[in-house]
Amino acid sequence: MSFNTLGLSTELLHAVADQGYSEPTPIQIQAIPPILQGRDIMASAQTGTGKTAGFTLPILQRLSAQALAKGRRPIRVLILTPTRELATQVGESVHTYGKYLPLRSTVIFGGVKINPQIAKLRQGVDILVATPGRLLDHVGQKTLDLSQVEILVLDEADRMLDMGFVHDIRKILALVPQHRQTLMFSATFSPRSKGSLTICSGLPL
Repeated sequence: MSFNTLGLSTELLHAVADQGYSEPTPIQIQAIPPILQGRDIMASAQTGTGKTAGFTLPILQRLSAQALAKGRRPIRVLILTPTRELATQVGESVHTYGKYLPLRSTVIFGGVKINPQIAKLRQGVDILVATPGRLLDHVGQKTLDLSQVEILVLDEADRMLDMGFVHDIRKILALVPQHRQTLMFSATFSPRSKGSLTICSGLPL
């Protein structure tokens, strides 16, 4: 199977080809079609199997298929990660695969000055990658609005819970629309679930 069979746009296929990839990985083959259909999924795949591109590519496709908002753009996709390192990695993936699309994204995490992040958010972004703590810092300062989020991604979801982010995640879930697409990805859901994907009619979040 090639990426051409997954229903991705010419711009995305061009970006994938620039990275030297010609065939999708198993998790990408399983995840991309249902995400494009707007389904909720819970997926597990080992690190290094293309998990990040498995949700980045269809998200970019879905956003680029709709007209961009005039004026300040609302945050339409929120991707939560447990660490700044993973947030940076996901942000780079969004930038790499979305370079031929007119979409804006940014990454926010703690341990750095908040003012440059505020300036970026004020410009309007379509996709926000964030760690829970710093995201709530911005919520407290009223520097972002999550009321128009269409897609919520929890990357390394179980790791976030293990790290004690459960209360932060509950606060964030209360700020995003109830009717949204939810994607949960992890490398460690369980030893028996490596490379598995579950399509859900609605995740219990």
